[in-house]
Amino acid sequence: MFEDEEFAERETLFIEVILPLSLAKNYIYRVPFELNGQIAVGKRVVVQFGKNKIYTALIKTVSKEAPGVYEAKYIIDVVDAYPIITLEQLELWDWMTAYYVCNEGDVMSAALPAGLKLASETIIALKELVQEEEVQVFTDKEEAILNALRSRPRLTIDDVSALLGQKTVYPIINSLLDKGMVYIAEEVVEKYKPLMKSFVSLNPFYQDEENLKQLFAVLERAPKQLDAFMAYLKVSKQQQMVSKQQLLDESNCGAGALKALIDKEIFTVYKRPVSRLKEYSDDFILNFKLSEAQDKALKEIEQGFVEKDVVLLHGVTASGKTQIYIKLIEQAIEKGGQVLFLLPEIALTTQIVERIQRYFGDAIGVYHSKFNNNERVEIWNKVLNGKYRVVLGARSAVFLPFKELKLIVVDEEHESSYKQQDPAPRYQARDAAIYLAYLHKAKVVLGSATPAIESYFNALGGKYGLVTITERFGGVALPEQEVISISEETKRKKMVSYFSSKLIEEISATLEQGEQVILFQNRRGYATILICATCGYAPKCVNCDVSLTYHKTSGKLHCHYCGYHQSSINICPACGSVHVEQKGFGTERVEEELSLIFPDVKISRLDVDSTRTKNGLQQIISEFQEKKTAILIGTQMVAKGLDFDNVTLIGVINADTLLNYPDFRAFERSYQLLAQVAGRAGRRDKQGKVIIQAYDDNHRIINQVIGNHYEEMYRAELNERREFKYPPFTRLIFINIRHKDADLLNIASKEFANSLRTHLGYRILGPEQPLVSRVRNYYIKQIIIKSDKSTSLPKVKSILKEVMLQFQSEKEFRSVNFQIDVDPY
Repeated sequence: MFEDEEFAERETLFIEVILPLSLAKNYIYRVPFELNGQIAVGKRVVVQFGKNKIYTALIKTVSKEAPGVYEAKYIIDVVDAYPIITLEQLELWDWMTAYYVCNEGDVMSAALPAGLKLASETIIALKELVQEEEVQVFTDKEEAILNALRSRPRLTIDDVSALLGQKTVYPIINSLLDKGMVYIAEEVVEKYKPLMKSFVSLNPFYQDEENLKQLFAVLERAPKQLDAFMAYLKVSKQQQMVSKQQLLDESNCGAGALKALIDKEIFTVYKRPVSRLKEYSDDFILNFKLSEAQDKALKEIEQGFVEKDVVLLHGVTASGKTQIYIKLIEQAIEKGGQVLFLLPEIALTTQIVERIQRYFGDAIGVYHSKFNNNERVEIWNKVLNGKYRVVLGARSAVFLPFKELKLIVVDEEHESSYKQQDPAPRYQARDAAIYLAYLHKAKVVLGSATPAIESYFNALGGKYGLVTITERFGGVALPEQEVISISEETKRKKMVSYFSSKLIEEISATLEQGEQVILFQNRRGYATILICATCGYAPKCVNCDVSLTYHKTSGKLHCHYCGYHQSSINICPACGSVHVEQKGFGTERVEEELSLIFPDVKISRLDVDSTRTKNGLQQIISEFQEKKTAILIGTQMVAKGLDFDNVTLIGVINADTLLNYPDFRAFERSYQLLAQVAGRAGRRDKQGKVIIQAYDDNHRIINQVIGNHYEEMYRAELNERREFKYPPFTRLIFINIRHKDADLLNIASKEFANSLRTHLGYRILGPEQPLVSRVRNYYIKQIIIKSDKSTSLPKVKSILKEVMLQFQSEKEFRSVNFQIDVDPY
């Protein structure tokens, strides 16, 4: 060994690590000399934190400087052979920590799949392999763990440490994870089973040429078996492993012939675990032709990218934005880059996923919360290794380890689903994506038929490029829209349950022509509240300050905030009256009432309750797409990216519930939702029709939706926001202060607001009670920081963090909980 290399190995190194905990500062650990050569930024290391807890932490920086105020503990071991986090990701985490006023551990917890965050309490379990694909060699310690797992269903990492009599067990567990022998249990109640697939292999005896000739002579008398054998030889030349199903499809020989070959020991069948991630054909079919308007928009986007990093594509619904995205993705891939395609809710945009997969096949990956932890780690590694060139994902996909990112597409950029509500970091994925693109020197396309006011403001102000498409693809006309006054219909006694005579008439005509209907009601459940007609009692949640919603399918009253539920009531517990009435209505009630009017029609419901299972949503959408279902009733889920060629009628049951919500964005959101729902109609050859039912049928927003006057809505909203100092003219930070003791909370919130006022003065509003002032037994008070453009936002956040740390250091307020929400819109 060279002298300088030996000296480097004897240097004392210190590393700053990020722990998956909400800590105000990162910790510094010392590296044992023997591990110096394995240290690199982005690798995981095993550390002890606190008295007995052991975690895997991420290396953020490496230095030779010891911490000044405490003695650094030694790290226990290094987990990874190579970094699992890129430098750009760490920069994104830094930005997120500062911008959203949270801790870096919060960002790490949100970013990393659970399978990469091992801790001493982490549970590992044995995979139930039917037959191992190949003989694997295990060390004595790995065998000891496997034997223990064969006799016990689960072990914690602490158990493994006790079993082996050592602390450094993480690399051993990591090795077993890599070999596919164990998995990280997500919950004790969930039992993971790997997806097993049957494969066929040829008996090695027939690899000898003479034996093969004799086999052909025998099989000539069994033509079906010969077909199967020939199909195997053909497929095995192209790929190493031949699946049983593939062989049956290729040979068309039937299961009997294949069984005969297995019985004769010509073929051997074995099972092996396969990836649950769907594989696709790698054929690139990119020969579709853009319309004149699409081609013009594509050229304008390319031109916009010369001067701007972000371009807003404002195209009416069904204008063919997806095909423009595909052309841009193709260009990025040709340059050797990776692409991130963000969707508001991946489960709701199955059709877009399928459409894009049709073009980019095996180069594409999908990432969202429906995947379990094991699948998420698999996707993470494929992005890191560059196998996936295109990733389609929900908001959490911004955290993936891209190395060659060239383009980010944010589809339906106005969607509120891009905003993380809980827990911290409460980030806006659209804004995070723009910063991520800046780090990678990539370009961003924001696409929407109804852009967020902030995005449109930035585009008109020259910060973003702006490209507009005003016509639908194929020259299809925008849907014909009509407003029906519920008040007038009720007066004339023409309402049938919740449906106007016009809506019933249009539904009947649509069904007669073999076409489909979507009905929109933005409340789930059966009845919004139950109320006693005698004394006015309404059952409330025991944990939250909200009324319970009646769900007929379960026969129970449910809280939509904490999940609490109880049996329904027929007798008022307050006064004993039997006159308990149902007020308000949700999708369940609409479905029931409509099935009475159209008893022979197949009706489905699309809401959170009907899509709780992993494939529930896919099944509902598939049945509707295959025309097995004639009418689809849904909440705002039906507005997000769905594209059905046979839908010609959209009905909005009650538009007033959107318009009357107490929020400065209520009118903007109402316009977006109504315009998006309307956009689901007549997306192919035939012009669609939209019926909007409302009490306030002359409302400005409804008229703007009908006239497709986005710019008019934008100008009216902007004038109002300028006058009342709302975004984009100011910046908002919401501070929710929570505690189980209402009196202590009142004192704490007043003191905290006063402390902030000494620094920020008139910019502090509150404390006030929010709309829902108790959730999960925590009382809530809200303080709002409203800062104008002349105020430095980083300075405001710095003051907020300092005051908060000082406040929480006081003994009486240590138990008070803070939730910071920057840009709460």
